[in-house]
Amino acid sequence: MRPQAAGLVVTLAVCLAFAAYGVVGWLDRAAPTPPTGRRVVAHSRQSSRRQEPSRQLAMAPAQVQRFTVTSAAVGGFADTVYVVLPPGYAGHPFERYPVLYLLHGSPGLPLNLLMADRIPEVETALIAAGQMKPLILVLPTGGRTRESAEQWANGASPVNQWETLVATDVVNAVDARYRTISAPGGRGIGGVSEGGYGALNIGLHHPGEFRLIESWSGYMIAEEVRAIFRDNWRVADYNSPMLSVRRVAAQLRSDHTFIWFYCGSRDSLFSQNRAFNAELSDLHIMHYFLAGVPLGHSLALWRHELPAALIAASEHLGQA
Repeated sequence: MRPQAAGLVVTLAVCLAFAAYGVVGWLDRAAPTPPTGRRVVAHSRQSSRRQEPSRQLAMAPAQVQRFTVTSAAVGGFADTVYVVLPPGYAGHPFERYPVLYLLHGSPGLPLNLLMADRIPEVETALIAAGQMKPLILVLPTGGRTRESAEQWANGASPVNQWETLVATDVVNAVDARYRTISAPGGRGIGGVSEGGYGALNIGLHHPGEFRLIESWSGYMIAEEVRAIFRDNWRVADYNSPMLSVRRVAAQLRSDHTFIWFYCGSRDSLFSQNRAFNAELSDLHIMHYFLAGVPLGHSLALWRHELPAALIAASEHLGQA
């Protein structure tokens, strides 16, 4: 079944009405500023860090739109996809833009990223300060409910193919609907927690499709979710980036794929991230690893590093 897209413009003001999902409470909590961590860079120039802007340009805010993609990969489920169009998109009808696909964690929805992490506002501020180039940000939904934990993976069931939904159906729908740079050099994928795992997993399974992969407090070994992998260790291993990266290392090097990731040192997933950093170094894959921030699996860390993540995407995406 070909994806069917039905468009609906959603302003940021309308997004704020979704308090029923428990997101507004996140916004009300003040997030402490994390300490600066140790940064590990291998086989690449270091990504630019946040700097105090010399001047701020006035501009309209990013625009948020919403549409649905109906896909046979997930049994005909109509997946809701949010799209953040950068400032200036409407006023430059002949310009094409890089795209960063962002996957939420679990439990959660795209609105968690849009609102709690303030993604549209952060992108607008960074562009106004001249710290990043405009990007289209795409946030699909990774489950049938907020509590779903589908791992963004192709499960054992033929109607639970969430990786295919993202890498094929959502990408095709976005390229058809918006002025994207529809080539690997203009396409990246990232995510937080389970979404960070999903971004790594999808990116490594489709090495010619995404030039940039980002993981924010993600993991590298598939969780033992029987409903998804059905106790099949071969399927679980295939869906474990720590185990699959070596199989595609040569293509990642050839394509100049860049992997950008971080994890708080108090996070139970830190050891996986540290081991993954060592594996990437051993394989001479270009990557950037932020290590040593003394925080756990926390919104404070994700908010603090969001500008750096968007700047890194801006730096590594854009070529056809």
